Amino acid sequence: MLIWHKELWLIDHGASLYFHHSWTNWKTHAQSPFALIKDHVLLPQASLLKETDAIFKKILTNEVLQSIVNLIPDEWLQWEDSDETPEALREVYFQFLSIRLNHSEIFINEAQNARETLI
Repeated sequence: MLIWHKELWLIDHGASLYFHHSWTNWKTHAQSPFALIKDHVLLPQASLLKETDAIFKKILTNEVLQSIVNLIPDEWLQWEDSDETPEALREVYFQFLSIRLNHSEIFINEAQNARETLI
């Protein structure tokens, strides 16, 4: 939950990975900036983006990402509109996160530019 402009907002973490909305273009989304960052409520406080990126690139190794993705229950990966197996979908998640991490400068730069415009 989030209080924003004196209103209570429920956060939908199921929609936090925007490539869910265009599953067939996940590779494109993995290397794209996040243009909506300009509207993020916490952007004014995000003063250590590059430093945080460097720290998390050391922490989030491929092994860590794979172990996180392996925790996704099969039940969450049995989609009515897909013939993909849970294993295949986990692999897409892993590849997406791995590409995103390896090209994090794309969205870090987008966030920094949006922050400079805002502040």
